Order: sequence, then C-alpha cells, then structure tokens
Amino acid sequence: MPPKRIRDLSQPVQQRARSLRQEMTPAETRLWQHLRNRNLAGLKFRRQQPLGPFIADFYCAEHRLIVELDGAVHDQQQERDAARTDYLHQHGYRVLRFRNEAVMVNLESVLAAIRDACDV
Repeated sequence: MPPKRIRDLSQPVQQRARSLRQEMTPAETRLWQHLRNRNLAGLKFRRQQPLGPFIADFYCAEHRLIVELDGAVHDQQQERDAARTDYLHQHGYRVLRFRNEAVMVNLESVLAAIRDACDV
C-alpha cells in the first residue's frame, strides 16, 4: 500500500511558497529553466511546492521526487535538514540534495542525476 500523501497544508505555508516563487535564488532560477514545461525528459516539476509543513524547492509528483538546492545556510542546519528528509521519506518521498554551486558549475551532472532518479 503506498504511503499517504501529506495533506495538512496551512495558509502560512501556502503564502510562504508563493513568496519563495517570487524570490528564487540564482541557482534555483537556473535549474528551473531546465525543469519547467517538461523540459527534462518530459518530467513535470513544480517549484516551491508545499508538502505538509515543508516547502520543496522542486517536486515531481509522478515519481514522488523532491529536489532540494542547498546554499551556505544549510551548513548550519544539517540536523534540521536530516529530520526533514526523514519525515519526507516516511511519507514515501525521495529527496535529492544538491549544492547551489553544483547547479552553477556542473548543471549537466545535476540534470543527469535527476533523470537517473526517475529512470528516464
């Protein structure tokens, strides 16, 4: 039996996701150009997608795949990120994490890893 979807979306989380869509980092903007409109192997991605109490940078519902981009702030919150990833895994999501620098310097390997995770 597949895990239950996360459904408890609060108004503040939805509003924060909206504002994050307007304030994307340079790395998020660069990756989004390759994920939007099914540009990557026909995969449908959403950006800044609320999933319960969290907001995923990029989300492919078909493969239950979350792609997270981590900047310098994530160096100080590794335990928090690990707890978040565990929570999402418990709900049947897979999480890929990339450093912002990887997107800016080696975008092709990031895109290849995303394609591989979706087996396309």
